[in-house]
Amino acid sequence: MPLADIVALLDLQDRAASQRTDRRSATDGHRQRRAKLAISRYRSKDTMQTRKGIWYAVAAWTVWGLSPIFWNLVPGIGATMLLIHRILWSVVVLTIILIATGQWRTIRSSYQSWRSRLLTVAAALLVFTNWAIFLWAVTNDHIVEASLGYFINPLVSVALGVLFLGERLRPLQWTAVGIATAGVGVMAIRVGAVPWISLVLAFSFGMYGLVKKNVETPSPFISLFGETTFLAVPALVALLFIVEPSGAAFGDSPAVSLFLVSAGLITVVPLALFAAATKRIPLATVGILQYIAPSLHLALGVFLYGETMSGDTLLGFVVVWVALVLYSIDTWRAPSPEPVVV
Repeated sequence: MPLADIVALLDLQDRAASQRTDRRSATDGHRQRRAKLAISRYRSKDTMQTRKGIWYAVAAWTVWGLSPIFWNLVPGIGATMLLIHRILWSVVVLTIILIATGQWRTIRSSYQSWRSRLLTVAAALLVFTNWAIFLWAVTNDHIVEASLGYFINPLVSVALGVLFLGERLRPLQWTAVGIATAGVGVMAIRVGAVPWISLVLAFSFGMYGLVKKNVETPSPFISLFGETTFLAVPALVALLFIVEPSGAAFGDSPAVSLFLVSAGLITVVPLALFAAATKRIPLATVGILQYIAPSLHLALGVFLYGETMSGDTLLGFVVVWVALVLYSIDTWRAPSPEPVVV
């Protein structure tokens, strides 16, 4: 073969190889761009879900924080009557939700074991105690003391985890629990009375959370349905045969009836928001945002309903707040698994 032909053939092969390399580079570049776009879309979706979760949590805690306004909308209705209607209408609202979401079919399977039934009864008694004391407090000028109960609740939950679940505390958590205990003790000594409303609210809700952590506890809505259904029978008996209305009652007017029916909504709606939030954001973030509720309670008690705070009470609050700052810093810094978006 002539030398010129050989050179031409080699040049043709080089061009073909160069074209294959260019096509391969273009393909690799296209794949990289697609991968970057997919990652960008995933991060954008994750960020959007996180933002939704934060807003759901803020909405839930805000509703809980502003609930004293709701419970005082109709003067003259006693705490006992409010509690009865809260239980009964919660059953109605939860029934509608369970049917609408297709969870109604799973109720029987959720309570097959005696352990799940006993846990539900225990949770029902604890939530009954918490609701009863809270409703009495917010309708009898003790909103400030109720707010203290929910400020110290996270620290009570931590202590219960150590006692009953064998959880280990980090040094800063131990410090926070100790400071909060000292704050409540100082308040009791200087005021001359134990803040029993705060302690009952904190421990009843803390124990309620402890029961709900059990693996055999049903899902949130089914669990609350079981709890309120268990309480509904004695509540209905009390409504029909025992408790005499001290003020406005159901059926007196459309406004009063709507108010009492809404007691179920204000109970269930924030729970739904809270459940949606916990699926989208870390529990550490939920833990920080939960202070929205007692902060609103405190502000409402002092500025809207004119409750007084003595210097000794304020001192106790300040000590507890210091403990909460330490606890929040430790919680925020601690590694925690990201929730799965479903």
